[in-house]
Amino acid sequence: MQETVTFADRTEAGKQLAKALVKYANRPDTIVLALPRGGVPLGYEVAKALHCPLDVLVVRKLGTPGQEELAMGAVASGGVRVLNHEVTDYLNIAPEDIDAVARRETRELERRERAYRGHRSPLDIRGRVVLLVDDGLATGTTMRAAVSAIRKLGAKEIVAAIPVGAVHSCRQLGAEVDELICLVRPDDFVAISVWYDDFRQTTDQEVQELLRRTAPVTA
Repeated sequence: MQETVTFADRTEAGKQLAKALVKYANRPDTIVLALPRGGVPLGYEVAKALHCPLDVLVVRKLGTPGQEELAMGAVASGGVRVLNHEVTDYLNIAPEDIDAVARRETRELERRERAYRGHRSPLDIRGRVVLLVDDGLATGTTMRAAVSAIRKLGAKEIVAAIPVGAVHSCRQLGAEVDELICLVRPDDFVAISVWYDDFRQTTDQEVQELLRRTAPVTA
């Protein structure tokens, strides 16, 4: 049954996603954007299999003051900020507190972009079909911030591709993208890590190496 499916690791999950995205292979108008860090190993496998350029789109969660694990929104490349107003209104979070968290996370976002790409410029996505890849979808806040950023940057079409996602979050995200590819949508989601045998954290060095490997393709 679908609910018993697990992935060995991110590499295998990326290969499975690539099979589901085969119609986008060898298309000059298509690029893969992966969400670092965890989405990059999957994005690498998709880009390699489909012969598409690969780049990263950095998104940072905005943690609620005092409860940092609770997301009140996210910031993404391109100056995009997405807020979960249900959280900010319920907890009565002051705008200046939101701004302070956003400034801190934006600085980290910019640092990571420099670290991941080095001196390479971001790929131009204007008028392109973007395959947006991550290792799973829990609340969906990060993915929705990424979609907003990609729309702002002028993408022609956005295809969100994930191995596993919570049903409610998939429904929300599906309404915001042109196509949603989700291989497993368990009713009892729990957490992304549950659906992987090996869910070790992806390091900055791994992200840098995978982007270096695809540099000749993306040039």
